[in-house]
Amino acid sequence: MPTTTQTVSFKGERQRLRGYLAWPEGDGPFPGVVIIHEAFGLNENIQGIARRFAGVGYAALAVDLFTGRSRAVCMARFVGGMLRGAPERFGIGDLKAALGVLAEQPSIDGGRIGAIGFCMGGGFAVAWACTDDRLRAIAPFYGVNPRPLGAVARSCPVVGSYPEKDFTARSGRKLDAELGRSGVPRDIKVYDGTRHSFFNDGGRGYDPTAAEDAWLRTLAFFEEHLAGRTSASP
Repeated sequence: MPTTTQTVSFKGERQRLRGYLAWPEGDGPFPGVVIIHEAFGLNENIQGIARRFAGVGYAALAVDLFTGRSRAVCMARFVGGMLRGAPERFGIGDLKAALGVLAEQPSIDGGRIGAIGFCMGGGFAVAWACTDDRLRAIAPFYGVNPRPLGAVARSCPVVGSYPEKDFTARSGRKLDAELGRSGVPRDIKVYDGTRHSFFNDGGRGYDPTAAEDAWLRTLAFFEEHLAGRTSASP
């Protein structure tokens, strides 16, 4: 499917942020996905994921959480938020602003927006889903959980992908169990023999078989809980 891309600027929680927007050609309305990067920032890998989503019918906004800021300072604050575990933490307000920007685009159905995140971004996706009812589905990749874990009872449906040979595998298994107890629709998978960042085709941990399976699972889940709905659906 032909796609269009552009760099966008928008007001975040505390300052203006940059994002990379990719969307399919045509009138829409299209479902949307906010993409949350890992510690490497808004690099070519993340931009490629945005284009990949656009190629299958989604409008995708990849947010640069480091815009105009010291990466080291941002990471210290992000890690501090993860260690405290609270769902409302530094950076969540920026993601909520990004969703608002995406929802306002004329060719996008603002009632059908989800999120995907990797590592740090995966943790953000899970925490964010506990605090924002506008999200319809999320896809965390090798992220950690908020505390208390019971907060995920408020989450939208979750499709999660985790590497077995990584500390986040435990987070994935705990998330699976807690979502099950809370009755939240989910598809959580821990991939045998894989390592951190197995989805990143430019990294040393890349596993093409697991990456392809995770992508297809994510698309199928989003089709059921996001793309297959309309904002007017019950």
